[in-house]
Order: sequence, then structure tokens, then C-alpha cells
Amino acid sequence: MSSTHAFWLAGRQATGETTFDVTSPWDGAHVGTVSVPTEAQVEEAVAAAHAVRDDFAATPAHVRAAALDHVARRLAERTEETARLISAENGKPVKWARGEVGRAVSVFRFAAEEARRFNGGEAQRLDTDAGGQGRLALTRRFPKGAVLGIAPFNFPLNLCAHKVAPAIAAGAPIVLKPAPATPLSALLLGELLAETELPAGSWSVLTVPNDRMPALVRDERLPVVSFTGSEKVGYAIMDSVPRKHCTLELGGNGAAVVLADWSSDEDLDRAAGRIATFSNYQGGQSCVSVQRVIVDAAVYDRLLPRIVAAVEAQVTGDPHDDKTDVGPLVDEAAARRVASWVDEAVQAGATLHTGGERDGATYAPTVLTDLPADTTLAREEVFGPVLSVRKVNGEAEAFAAVNDSKYGLQAGVFTHDVQAAFRAHRALEVGGVVIGDVPSYRADQMPYGGTKQSGVGREGVRFAMDDYTYERVLVLTDLAL
Repeated sequence: MSSTHAFWLAGRQATGETTFDVTSPWDGAHVGTVSVPTEAQVEEAVAAAHAVRDDFAATPAHVRAAALDHVARRLAERTEETARLISAENGKPVKWARGEVGRAVSVFRFAAEEARRFNGGEAQRLDTDAGGQGRLALTRRFPKGAVLGIAPFNFPLNLCAHKVAPAIAAGAPIVLKPAPATPLSALLLGELLAETELPAGSWSVLTVPNDRMPALVRDERLPVVSFTGSEKVGYAIMDSVPRKHCTLELGGNGAAVVLADWSSDEDLDRAAGRIATFSNYQGGQSCVSVQRVIVDAAVYDRLLPRIVAAVEAQVTGDPHDDKTDVGPLVDEAAARRVASWVDEAVQAGATLHTGGERDGATYAPTVLTDLPADTTLAREEVFGPVLSVRKVNGEAEAFAAVNDSKYGLQAGVFTHDVQAAFRAHRALEVGGVVIGDVPSYRADQMPYGGTKQSGVGREGVRFAMDDYTYERVLVLTDLAL
């Protein structure tokens, strides 16, 4: 058994009075033992973040950028070690874990770039009215205060990076709370941050259990809450702190539309392959996994068997094996929930084409058709390796089917028609429309978030920095403009 992993308290390692174990979703193997902060230690971390907020906001850009560059460089150097750690604690196939490390490297690199150019200010002459003669307004952005970042288990490194890197770039102290199931990646990130010259108190990584999260959320010294996770928890956070600024990324029910013009054998093979891969690539545990496939009747009969074959070709097994495409879900309870939703759908009349079997925490990649609209699987985010395929007649019906959901995160549209692409962009009630591909594509520098019950605010480094800061105007008088 390995030694206990310390948490990071105001930039230094610390241990509390209790611990918890992290185990592999794949085989239950012990991955690590993690120390839990005491109430007094949590208070110390929050107080330190609050106390340093002005000094950190005034830190020169080159200091913050250098720290972010350092983390990006060190993560890249430790890619294989970090990927193996993600795979061990999360169950993610190691080849996808390597991709996650690469994305986190990019997030810190983008943040270093933004730190160097952020807050230069926008000048606006005010003598457009007589009363403003000789006046100039300079608008700059300043941190709202310390940020509470709450990260989920499905991307235990990269979604921590999306909380931490924008905060550092903007000069906002951050208290990071990783998911209890997957804290080790966040603690490794703390190791790299501790190698920098960032001021004490500007960051902490607190491995507190979820039942202690409400007190952190309510603490007035943390005026910004950035949360990625379930709809239920996210809106409970927002409801509990109506005067705080909350950024919520709450998931979705990702739809991939295949229009009639996407009709060659090459087109259909590509669509089937992309759909199969990105319905299953994190065990379906991605907010933009393909869950619904909406296919024009003109190509449906040719596409469906291709999708089923491509899904059946996904290799399920040991996440430490480079050949594995689909690993386990985060725990057996999650797999049992997915199984219950699929069973409910089949009993209600859905047709099962492949999959539908559970082995411990692993659920077989699954394809359904004829899914009744009132089933849980049709309405909710499955967060598992399950997709349904639906036949529609024409573009308008396809777009209406995408919008027939309480969620609106991203959608993919397979089409070659640029006019259809722009119609999709206008019609689809989502935060992002991906043309020629599945909804699962995300570039870490672009604005990422949704509409409806998929949340509020945006991730993506510069856009998160906007959420963490506010505009402050300086008016200069008696200038010779």
C-alpha cells in the first residue's frame, strides 16, 4: 500500500486527521490513500485565498504566464505517468488518458498566452456627446475575488485544468475541490503548481468529501463558483447562493444528425465510425458523448447496420491495455443505473441491436432503435456507452428532434451543404454546432457550454477568465483628444 497522498493547502502540502482510499473501477485495486483536510485547514485555505486576492490580482503578467508555461511543460514531460494515473483512478482507457493529458497541456499553454495579453484595456472616447468633451474611458477587467472550482470525475485532470488555469491567468486565487473518486490527478497538478513562484494562498487543492461542499459553496469569501457536474447538483448550488456568480457546465443529451446529402459509402462509413467511437470513448461518460443519432430516412437503412458494426468493433476491456477502446464506468453503481435505463427502454418497446449486458462496472457498448419518447433513456443524460438511432424525414424534422430535449450542450451535423450548416447554426438550441462530425469535438480554447438545462457561462480559457472577472471603468478628464 502506498503512503498517504497529502493535499495542497495555500500552496504547501498538508495532511489532516482522516483518509480515504481510491480504488480502480476496473478491478477494485488500491490506487492510493488520500488525506482529508480538517475544518480548520479548509478555513485556512479559504482565508489565505481571500487575503491574497488583491496582491495576486496585481501580480505582473509575466509571473503568472511563466507559472502556467511551467505547468504545461512539466505535464508534457510526465505524460505517460499522468496518463497511467488517470487510467488507474478513473478507469479510462490509457490511450484516451494520454489525450486528456495533451489537452491539459494545451489548456495551460493557452492560459499562459492569455495571461500575457489579458486586461490591456479598451479605450473609448466620450466626447461623442458635448458633456463628455475632453474625456476618455479606459475599461479593464479585475477579478471578482477567489474562485471555488469544483471538478468532476470523468476528466480528472483536464477539467481541473479548466478551473485552475484561467483563474491563475486572470489573477484570481482558486480553491480546487476535485471529485472524491478521482483526486490523484488534481494532487499531481498541485505538485507542478508548487514548483512555480505563485504567491502563497493563490491556490489550494482540497480533497474534501462531497457532503462538505455546501459550506464551501456558501462561503462569502469565494464569490465565484465554477462547477462541472450533474444538473441536480449544479442547480442546487446556484439556488443556494443566488447572489454569487456561478458558472455551471451540467451535461447534455448529445445528438448527431446525419442529413440526406451525407450519402456516399465513404460518408456513411465515416459517420458510423465517428458515432461509434464517440458514443463510447470515455465509457460514454462525457457531456458531449453521442447519445442520440438522428438520421434522414434517405440514408437510414444504409447507415444503421454500419453503426451497429462499428459499435461492435469497439474493444472493451482492461483500461491499461493500449488496445482497449472502452473501459469501465466510474463504479458498479453507475453501470447498474445504465443497465436499468436500457432494460426500461427495451420493456417499453425499444429494439436492442447490440450490447445491453453488464459485467461489474463495465457496460457493453449498446445500440437501440424505436426508443419511446417517454423513457428515461430518451429524456436524460445516460452517461454511459449507449446510443439510440432514430429515423426522420428531412432537415426540419431532424433539427426539431435535436431541440426536443431539456439539454442544449452541443450537436453534430453530418452534411456537405454550407447552407444547411448555417441553418443548423440558427435553428439548433445548443451551445455549439459541429459540422461534418459528432457533437463530441471540443477545442479547449473555444467557448464551451450550453443552453437550457445544460448550464450557464462558458469554459474555454479566455471565456472562463471573463466569468472570473468584471469590468471596471477609468474615466480620464480634460484630455486633448
